[in-house]
Amino acid sequence: MSELKYKRVLLKLSGEALAGKQKTGVDVETVGKICDKIKEIVDMGVQVAIVVGGGNFWRGRNGHQMERTTADYMGMLATAMNGLALQDALEARGLFSRVQTAIEMREIAEPFIHRKAEKHLTRGRVVIFACGTGHPYFTTDTAAVLRATEINAEVILLGKAIDAVYSADPKIDPNATKYEEISYMEVLEKDLKVMDSTATAMCRDNKMPLLVFGIEDPENIVRAVKGEKIGTIVR
Repeated sequence: MSELKYKRVLLKLSGEALAGKQKTGVDVETVGKICDKIKEIVDMGVQVAIVVGGGNFWRGRNGHQMERTTADYMGMLATAMNGLALQDALEARGLFSRVQTAIEMREIAEPFIHRKAEKHLTRGRVVIFACGTGHPYFTTDTAAVLRATEINAEVILLGKAIDAVYSADPKIDPNATKYEEISYMEVLEKDLKVMDSTATAMCRDNKMPLLVFGIEDPENIVRAVKGEKIGTIVR
């Protein structure tokens, strides 16, 4: 326990992170590697909540010919599928977990109830929050900040395809500057696209720190809770 920097975290995973190299759907091997590291930090004494995206199945912007609300609800259902995949992989590794959804689907998951989520976390269960906020026009980034604030997480761990926050896309601009630390105000002013602007402003207003790191190496999850220098911390 003494080596831990954080004892309650919210891990934000994109749907794409679960797809692995196949880019769509759920790659069982990739999910397994991520869940191995989640189990490792839970065994170390960390309380873990997860917000998962759905971009490996559906992105609202893909439905540009649809009414926006319909497209967004489809995306929320995609996150529920990812939540169940994570739950299955975690429980195959001996971890108790609960999926809580912002849209009721009682046959497969609990509805989000703050007190229940708190109870699960204190009992060592991993809580997976699916269906975003339950409202269209809000992303799973915003859901991550909302849930992290509600459960009093110490930090949001944002696992991305890129290993940190840069001044520009390093795949396009080789001169892009990597930030070790940056403020939320700078992220907003420079339009750095770490998260959407609503989520970024919510983090700032609630003083919720955000650690951005590369999820391609799941060991970074362990490094993050130990406080090792990886990625970018946004305060």
